Amino acid sequence: MLLGTVLVLLLGGAAPASAHAALRSTDPDDGSVVQRAPRHVTLTFTESVGLLDDSFRVFGPDQHRVPTGEATHAEDRSDTARVALPGKLAQGTYTVAWRVVSADSHPVSGAFSFSVGKRSSTMLQVDTGPAEDPLTGGLHTTARYLAYLAAALLVGTVAFALLCRPARTSPLRRPVVAAWWTLLGSTVALLLLRAPYEAGTGPATAFDADALGRTLSGRPGLALLARLALLVLSAVFLVWLARRRDRREPVALALGTALAAGLALTWAAAEHASAGIQVPLAMTSSVLHLLATGVWLGGLVALLLTLRRSSGEDLTEVVPRFSRIAFASVIVLAVTGLYQSWRGLGSLSVLSGTSYGRLLLAKLVAVTALLLAAGYSRRWTARIAAPAATARTAVPARVPQPVGAPAEPEERNSPDTVAGGSDGPGGSDGPGDSDSPDALRRGLRRSVLVEVAVAAAVLLITTVLTGTLPGRAQAEAARQAPAGTLPPTTQVTVPYDTGTGAVTGRGKVWITLDPARVGENGIQAVVHGSDAGLVVIPELRVTFSLPSRDVGPIDAELTDRGGYWSTNAVTLPLPGTWTMKTTVRVSEVDQVTVEKQVRIAP
Repeated sequence: MLLGTVLVLLLGGAAPASAHAALRSTDPDDGSVVQRAPRHVTLTFTESVGLLDDSFRVFGPDQHRVPTGEATHAEDRSDTARVALPGKLAQGTYTVAWRVVSADSHPVSGAFSFSVGKRSSTMLQVDTGPAEDPLTGGLHTTARYLAYLAAALLVGTVAFALLCRPARTSPLRRPVVAAWWTLLGSTVALLLLRAPYEAGTGPATAFDADALGRTLSGRPGLALLARLALLVLSAVFLVWLARRRDRREPVALALGTALAAGLALTWAAAEHASAGIQVPLAMTSSVLHLLATGVWLGGLVALLLTLRRSSGEDLTEVVPRFSRIAFASVIVLAVTGLYQSWRGLGSLSVLSGTSYGRLLLAKLVAVTALLLAAGYSRRWTARIAAPAATARTAVPARVPQPVGAPAEPEERNSPDTVAGGSDGPGGSDGPGDSDSPDALRRGLRRSVLVEVAVAAAVLLITTVLTGTLPGRAQAEAARQAPAGTLPPTTQVTVPYDTGTGAVTGRGKVWITLDPARVGENGIQAVVHGSDAGLVVIPELRVTFSLPSRDVGPIDAELTDRGGYWSTNAVTLPLPGTWTMKTTVRVSEVDQVTVEKQVRIAP
C-alpha cells in the first residue's frame, strides 16, 4: 500500500543500534608476560555487561582449569568484569575464556592469554567450549521471530478494527486469537530459553530452577514477565471490546494504544535500544517503530480478510481509511528507521565489510521487492476508492417542484453502478469489466498477499539483524579491543619439497608464532612428511625480515626439542608485514627455503 513508498525505513527496522558490548581492554594485557602473578583478571567493555556464574574460566600451562573466585564488577563499574586468581600461579601461559551478557541482552564471549614469568614452551589448543549451542540458538531465534510476527498481527488487526471500522469484524477474531496465543507461547519459550541462551548450553538446561531464578531477576527476564502481564490485560481488553458496539469510543482507542505501547516497550527496554548512544531517544524511536510496523503489517493481514468477506460498498470506505493510516505509519517508520540505521551502521564503509552490513544489503533487496508490490497495490486502492468519491460528487441538487408536479426519475448512483458504468475508472461497463467491485477486490487481494509475504521475509532478515553485531560497535571493537580469540597467535603452514623421493623430502611445516606482536615472541614448529606423519630432520631454520624498514634477517635460532622445534626469544622490534623464511634441510645435501608473509601487530 502507500506504506511501501518510503519503506526503506525498514533498513533501521527493528535493527540493532550501537549495541553488543565489545572488549575494550584486559588486565593483564592479552599476550603479555608479567613477572609477578596477578591477583585478579579484569576486563573492561565498551558498555555495561551482566555477569554469569561461569563468566570466567582460567586454564593453566598444564591445560587444567584454575580455581577462581566469583565474577564481580571491578570498583562497582558496570562496564567491567573481574575474577580473583589463586595466591600462587606457576610459571607459564594462562588462557582466560570469558562470557558476559551485554546491555542489549545478547551474550558476548571470547578468550585471551597472558604468561607468568615466561611463556610456555608449547601452546596447545584449549577447548573453552562452544560460543553458542546451535539448537538453543536456533530455537531462540525462531521464538523471537514468532514473537515479532504475532505482536505485529495482534496490534495491527486490533488497530484496523478500531480505526478503519469495517462493517463486519467477525473475520478478524480468528487472527487476533491466533496472534495472542502465539505471542504468549513464544514469550514463555523465550523466558525458558533465556538461561541456556546466555550460558551457551543446550535447551535441556532450560528447566534448571536456579538458572530460571536468575533469568527472572535480570532485565530481559523482567521484560518478558511484563510482556506476559500485558498479554493478560490485553485479553481482558479484547473480551471487553468484543462486547462493545461502538468501537470509536475514545476510551477504547486510549486503552488499546496504551497496551500496544506497553508491549512495544518490553522489546525496547531489553534489547538494542536500551544500550549504546542516546538511549532515551533510541527507546522512544524503537517503540514508535514497532507500533508503526504492527499497524502496517497486521493491518495488511486484516485488509486481506476484509477483502474476502466485506461488500464493495464497505470497501470503498475501509480501504481509503487504511491508506490514510498507512501513510501516517510511513512517516513514523521513515523517521525512526533512518535514525536507527544511522545508530547501528555508523558509516557506509561497513556495508560490505561486516556481517551486519551484508545483511543490511540483503534487506535492501527484499525492500526493493516490497516497494514494487506496494506500488502495484496502491493502483488498486485508488480504483476502489474512486467510486466513493464519484458518488459523493455526482448526486445533483434537487430543484423544488410545484405541488402536484410529476416526480423526477431517481438516478442510480450506487458505488457498484458507478464502478461498472461507462464513466468509471475503467471506461467501460458490463459485469465482466475489470473495474467491477469483484474484480477490484480480487486484484487488491492478490497484490496485498504478495506484500504480506515479502514483508514477512523482511521481518525475518530484521530478526537476524537484531542478533548481529552492529557496524558501529564492530568498528569500535576493532579500534579499542585487543584480539579476543583463542589462541592469540599466528599459525602458518609452510609446504616444502626438496625434490627427493624420500618421505622427508616433501611435506609441511606447521609454525605457530605467539603472540605475533612487537616485542618478544615464541615459535613452535612441527614438521610433517609426505605421509602426514611427524618426521625428524637434521635442521630447521626460520628467519624474519622487514624489507620496508631494512630490518633483518633475524634468526629465530630454533632448538630441536625432540619431535618439534621451538624458541621463546625472538624479538621483532617493529609492526608490519614481515617476510618469514623457512629453511628445511632433510640431508647433508638436500634442503629448500620457502618464504611466507606474516603480520606483526603493534
